[in-house]
Amino acid sequence: MVSFVKSSSNKTLAFHFRKGLGPTIVFLPGFKSNMDGSKAMFLEGECQEKGRPFLRFDYSGHGQSEGEFEEGVISRWAEDAYEVINYVTTGDLILVGSSMGGWISLLLALRLKGRVRGIIGVAAAPDFTEKTMWKMWNKDLQNTLLEKGRVSLPSEYDEPYIITQDLIEDGRNIQLLDDPINLDIPVKLLQGFEDSSVPKEYPERIANCLTSKDVEITFVKGGDHSLSRTSDLSLIAESLWGLHRKISNEGI
Repeated sequence: MVSFVKSSSNKTLAFHFRKGLGPTIVFLPGFKSNMDGSKAMFLEGECQEKGRPFLRFDYSGHGQSEGEFEEGVISRWAEDAYEVINYVTTGDLILVGSSMGGWISLLLALRLKGRVRGIIGVAAAPDFTEKTMWKMWNKDLQNTLLEKGRVSLPSEYDEPYIITQDLIEDGRNIQLLDDPINLDIPVKLLQGFEDSSVPKEYPERIANCLTSKDVEITFVKGGDHSLSRTSDLSLIAESLWGLHRKISNEGI
């Protein structure tokens, strides 16, 4: 059953929380994705089977939450995640971030030090608005954004993405990959070889920025950006429960 909470920006945010024992596993969706995606639902099933607490939710302008997608920016969505997590959970957390959710998971871990015990990044894409959008665009596209305040980009998943100048400028101000990321927790990064959205060198760049000595990278042959095949989902679950065992010193 979906529940709702009012955010500090006066938007009603949708979430689903399943109680259990141990660290709460939080799924952070990607850009223009939602909490009903295959990875979120699969992990909820895994957590239900093992009696572990699980939280999934929609950022403002996504899924069942209030707001217009085009009005959103990364820092707002990170704040949405922070507010839902603090409203619903107490104690230790394991964050599973998909694509943009990987960026938000790192921002949350820096903000919630002491609570976030580990991260699983699935095609994690920190800084993507600057490093895989703006810097990869040609001058005509950049000028269109600056002149009109928005551009429309094709999407392989749904209707075209509307990218706003606010989104680009906000992302530019909260980049992580040009400086050390001061996190000393275990991090597992999963990356598909056939990912057309996140460059293959991204996981290594993230790993090099993290101060943690416990960072693992797994490349998935044949995997695309979504990593949603049955074998991909099994790998995500295997990575999650391996990390869970590491931080909780218990068998699963």
